Amino acid sequence: MGRGKIEIKLIENHTNRQVTYSKRRNGIFKKAQELTVLCDARVSLIMLSNTGKMHEYISPTTSTKRMYDDYQKTLGVDLWSSHYQAMKDTLWKLKEINNKLRREIRQRLGHDLNGLTYDQLRSLEDKMASSLEAIRERKYHVLKTQTETCKKKVKNLQERRGNMLHGYEVASEDPQYGYVDNEGEYESAVALANGASNLFTIHLHQDIRDHANLHHHGGSSLGSSITHLHDLRLA
Repeated sequence: MGRGKIEIKLIENHTNRQVTYSKRRNGIFKKAQELTVLCDARVSLIMLSNTGKMHEYISPTTSTKRMYDDYQKTLGVDLWSSHYQAMKDTLWKLKEINNKLRREIRQRLGHDLNGLTYDQLRSLEDKMASSLEAIRERKYHVLKTQTETCKKKVKNLQERRGNMLHGYEVASEDPQYGYVDNEGEYESAVALANGASNLFTIHLHQDIRDHANLHHHGGSSLGSSITHLHDLRLA
């Protein structure tokens, strides 16, 4: 049973279209290779898919540039000259645009105004006014942004200062002696308390030695001395 005839039209399914293109491309390349070997022909094939991918086949005995040169020689046309002329036209248009932009810049700076008509000068004035308005709006926006940033920085510094002062006040409080405003007075009070304690201890030891010496002179004197020492300690 023979193969059915396929209607030549665009394949709607994208996947089927890509599969068909791949298979038939390989078949065309295979036929071109057979022509090169069997008939000693020079073959050059360039194929572009709808996705932009390029596939090329060139006979081993030639090159793409040589094929173009032979094509121009056979048909009597110059592809390179036409392409070069198109590039020259494009370059000329770009130069015209560049010269026009340079002329507008000079005119906005106040130069080359002699050849302008009243309408052209009025149009130039309107353009400069619009540009000046846009520049001022941008300037005010920048100033506003910088002012807000400075305010945020000042607020942050104030918060840090408040936290540092609070930490200093907490660290300055002593749980044993309470809050002391002057560090020198605090140290003097501690030294005075320690000195008074040492002085009382020395005086107490001196009284004990004195009363011990009185023990040899009489018991009544010792008893009264001990009573007196007891009263001093209670005081």
